[in-house]
Amino acid sequence: MKNMFDIMKQAQQLQSRMQSLQAELETAEVEGRAGGGLVAVVMSGKGEVKKVSIDPSLMKEDEREVLEDLIVAASADAKAKAEALAAEKMKSVTGGLALPPGLGL
Repeated sequence: MKNMFDIMKQAQQLQSRMQSLQAELETAEVEGRAGGGLVAVVMSGKGEVKKVSIDPSLMKEDEREVLEDLIVAASADAKAKAEALAAEKMKSVTGGLALPPGLGL
């Protein structure tokens, strides 16, 4: 029975670390860039867009499609970085053990 209590205690510790990780990811920020830094997107560690920066040189009517494409690219870059941050944090919480599907962040 002691083994079962140890397992329950470990599960509670893991749950506590997961909640802490969730809070940390909400406040963490990553920045994605595109167009040589002309467009930047700041995103939370949970993937929420916080800020978009556009270089004034791109504010031309005939450059609109390029600007739209750069915003999409910068957002994708920031999202990839947010996912990498979440995976890195998850690895530190789980000690490198893979969680079953559906139990991730």
